[in-house]
Amino acid sequence: MRIAQVTYSTKPRGGVVHTLALSEALARRGHDVTVWTLGRGGDQAFFRSVDPAVTIRVVPFEPIDGEDVGHRIQRSIETMRRAFAESSSQFDAVHAQDCISANAVGPCIRTIHHLDEFTTPQLIACHDAAIREPIARLCVSAAVASDVADGWGLAPTVIPNGVDAERFVAAAGPAGKAGRDRWRTELGPYVLALGGIEPRKGSIDLLDAFSLLRSQRPDLRLVFGGGETLFDYRPYREAFDARAAVLGIAPTILGVIDEPELAPLVAGAAALAFVSTKEGFGLAAMEALAAGVPVVARDLPVLREVFGSTVSYATEATSIAAALSSAIGGDGPTADGGRALAAAHDWDDVARLHESFYEAVGQEGDHGQAVDLPDLHGAR
Repeated sequence: MRIAQVTYSTKPRGGVVHTLALSEALARRGHDVTVWTLGRGGDQAFFRSVDPAVTIRVVPFEPIDGEDVGHRIQRSIETMRRAFAESSSQFDAVHAQDCISANAVGPCIRTIHHLDEFTTPQLIACHDAAIREPIARLCVSAAVASDVADGWGLAPTVIPNGVDAERFVAAAGPAGKAGRDRWRTELGPYVLALGGIEPRKGSIDLLDAFSLLRSQRPDLRLVFGGGETLFDYRPYREAFDARAAVLGIAPTILGVIDEPELAPLVAGAAALAFVSTKEGFGLAAMEALAAGVPVVARDLPVLREVFGSTVSYATEATSIAAALSSAIGGDGPTADGGRALAAAHDWDDVARLHESFYEAVGQEGDHGQAVDLPDLHGAR
C-alpha cells in the first residue's frame, strides 16, 4: 500500500512523534510510506533520524516577522496544499495527523489526537473543518472519540498510541546509567514536566504545587523540557514567570531536548508531573512509566482510561503536591505495573490496526461511523 503521512512540523511534539513511529512500523510491514511535513525556520529534516525505508518530503516554510497566529496557520495550510496537490493521486491512503494537514491535503483520514478550544477565527475554522471533512477519523483514546461524538455527531475509530518502551527501559537500566548521572549531576534531584510552558499543560498549577512540595523537599528542582509550538503563549509565559517570582521558585527551563538526551532525562527524574488540563493519550507519561519513573497525572477521564491504576491522580495544587510527595517517597503505584502497561503498547501492533483501518476505509468508507477492529493486544 502507498501511504502518505502528513504532519505540520519537524519538531518533537506528540503528534509528530506518533507520525514517525507509525510510519516506520508501517514500512516494516512492507508498505511504501512517505511522510510530508512543513520545514519551519529552515528545517530540512526531523528532530531525529528516520528509518531509511520511509521517504521524507520536507516542504520549506519560512517565517515572516510579525505574522500573527491566524495568518501563520492559513499560510501553513496553503503552503502544504500547493506542495501536496501534484502527488495526492499517487497514494492509496492519505493520513493527516493535525488540523493544518487535514485542511491542506484534500480527502484524507484524520487522527484527532485531542480537542482544543481556540479564539482565533482561522484556528476555529481549521479545527472544525479538520473534524467534519475527512473521509474517516481516528482517535488515540475512547475519551476523545466520545467528545467528537458529542460535539460533531461522528464516531471515530479508536487505535491507541504506541510507545517506544524499549528505549526508555534501556535508559533506566545499567547501560543508561551514564546518561542519568549526567542529568542528575547537572540538575540534582528533580521533578520533570514535558511539553513546555503553556495553558494546556497546567504549568502554573504545577508551580503552585511545587511551592508546597518544596517545603518538604527543599533539595528538589522543578524542570521543564520541550515546548516547540506554533502558538503564541507569551501572555501565559509572562504570567508563569510572574507567579514563579512571587513564589520564589527558579524553575529550570531546558526547551527542546536533543533526542539522544530525552530518555536519560526522563529516566533520571524523581517523578514526572503530567498535569495537563487536556490530553488525547499521554505519551510522555507512558514513556516515563516504561523507565520506571513515578507519574502524577491530572485526574481526567482520558488519563483514567489510558493509565488506570499505574499512576497517581490529582486535581489542583494541593493534591498535586501531596501526590508528588508520595510518589517520590515510594508510596505510589508500583513501577512494575507501569512498565507492563507501556510494553503492551507496541508500535507494530498499532501499525497492523492502521493497516486494517486503511483497507476498510478504502473498500467501504466510514460514513462517520467507527470501523470494527480487534483490540490493540489482539492484533498480533
